[in-house]
Formats: sequence, C-alpha cells, structure tokens
Amino acid sequence: MADLRNTAAVPPQISPWRVSVAPMMAWTDRHCRHFHRLITRRTRLYTEMVTTGALVHGDVAKHLRHNAGLEAPTALQIGGSEPDEMAHAARLAVQWGYDEINLNCGCPSERVQRGAFGACLMAEPALVADGVKAMLDAVGDAIPVTVKHRIGIDRVEHYEFVRDFVGEVARAGCQVFIVHARNAWLQGLSPKENREIPPLRYEFVHRLKREFPNLTVCINGGITDSEQVQMQLQQVDGVMVGRAAYHDPVVMADWDSRFWQDGDPIDTSDEWRLAVELAMVHYIEAEQQLHGTPWANAATHMLGLWNTRPGARAWRRVWSDHRLKGSPVQEVFKLAREARLAAVRSFAPDPTQAA
Repeated sequence: MADLRNTAAVPPQISPWRVSVAPMMAWTDRHCRHFHRLITRRTRLYTEMVTTGALVHGDVAKHLRHNAGLEAPTALQIGGSEPDEMAHAARLAVQWGYDEINLNCGCPSERVQRGAFGACLMAEPALVADGVKAMLDAVGDAIPVTVKHRIGIDRVEHYEFVRDFVGEVARAGCQVFIVHARNAWLQGLSPKENREIPPLRYEFVHRLKREFPNLTVCINGGITDSEQVQMQLQQVDGVMVGRAAYHDPVVMADWDSRFWQDGDPIDTSDEWRLAVELAMVHYIEAEQQLHGTPWANAATHMLGLWNTRPGARAWRRVWSDHRLKGSPVQEVFKLAREARLAAVRSFAPDPTQAA
C-alpha cells in the first residue's frame, strides 16, 4: 500500500506530470482520489471538472474540500470562459491547497457547450490565452496553470489547428498542455462516442513536443496499461490515463517504482488488496463521523480492486448491494470478504481427488 505521507521530493529529472489520472465527471471525487492514493502516492490526480460559476455562486466547500496533505499532488480542473471567474477559481485553488489549476478545453458535452466552455474554447485561442493570463496574474508562482484540450474540433483535422492553439496559449504563459489525441465533435456524438469514434492521432501530440521542446506536453486518450505508458514517455513528457485506471486501479500499483523510481514494485497479492480495502473502510468510517457520508458514495470507487482475482464478482455484489446501505461499513466489509472467500472455496479443486 502506498505511503500516504508523501514527503519525498520528486527526482528533478522527472516531470511532475509524468503519469496522471484524468479528471472524470462523477468519478474522480475526493473519495476516489483517496482510494487511488492508497495505491500510488506519486501519480498526479485531478478533480472532476468544477465550473467557475459554481465556485463564484455555489458551495465552495462542497466542491473543493479535500485532504491536501494526503492527496497531493492534486490538480483542480475548472470549466469556464470568463477570465475574471477563472482568476477567482485560481485563487481558491491556492487557498484550498491544490497543486495546480487546469482549464478544461476538451469536454464536448452539450451542457458544457451551452456554458461556452470546454472543447468549443479551442475555436477561441485568444480567449483561452486571456483566461490563462488572468489565472497566472492571480496566483503568480504559487501553482502552475495548465490546459487540457483536444487536437481539434469537428472536422478540423489538420495539425496546424492544434499547433496554433498551443502556440497562442503558450505565449500567454501556459507551460503545460495535456492533449487528448482525438478531435471533439461538437455535434452528433455523445461524450461517450467522442471518446471512441474520432480516431486517435498520437503523432499530432508527438509532433507538438518536437515543435515546442520547452513546453511540457502530456498525452491522453486510449492508453490502458503500463507498457503503453512507457512507450509514450519516449515521445512526450507525461501520460494521462483515464477509465483504465478507474476500472482496473491495480494497474497503478507499479507506477511509483516504474515511472518515479520510488521504492520497490508492489506485490499485488491478496494480502495487499485486503490491506487497501481495509484502509478504505477506515477512511469511510472517518468520513461518516465527520460529514455523514453514506458508505456507498465512497465504496463505489473501489469496485475494481479485486479484478482478476477469484471471488471478485461475489465481492463486488456485496459492496454494490444498496439493501445494505443502512448497515455499518465494517459489517459490509465482513460480508464482502466472506462472500469472496466462499466463492474461492467453491471453485477450489478438491485435494482428495486425483488431478
């Protein structure tokens, strides 16, 4: 299990963006990030996208509360198009202990488009540059201001579009670009289809790094395992992994040692997985006492912990059983463990029988 103290410095030759987990709506909340921190302490984590309007007019604590000491490094991702509101959000990011503020210029959903932000901002690089400058003016050197974007929008499929976007935003002071290597189609595709149908063009991102060698360029999109991460790091400064890290979180267990030269590889044995699960149970108990958080709100993020192990389906069935939502989390933990072990025993070969 990762050491949550997170005190050792990152080796200077390694980019702080070397490996990260993508911001994902309804998934990468503070409970998810705590769970991921039990597996990897170096990987950069991102919040769900928070709109600048929610931070100006809404419940700031609801959106920004997190354990900065244990979650770091964690970035706050915002969605917005008004430079003044972006600057306000950046100041809040510093106040609440985040390590980065990231502007979403990649989300293609209709709701985001109605707010005039997300991927549609790629058509207005001057406005993005104004927002970046406003945020930099607001925070100075306190935290980095970064941008996550696509390689193009709709049927604009030539490299020069993303090159010019990056060039103009970089001139405003942005030094870190996280590039989802697909176009965003603003009409005709759902967000899910936008993650699957537009073709991946990794070569565009690789070319960006060659043409902007002084910028930090990270790649995102369709990357699912450590071998693919390793291959991409030969071309770019960092790799962002999305749904693969969420659905199969144990994939992150070797990232600290492999990509950060931090410690020995983790033995992802059943004992290790059980220790991670129990640490999450203790976290949930604390959350219930402090904030009245229902256990299911946090436990849903760890349902991939036992993937590929015998009894995983029976274990998930218990943690997903909302009939148990009124039960103490320790009781649910015990039921899940018993269900997993019973499933393991039911498939174990009978030692009294010949092979």
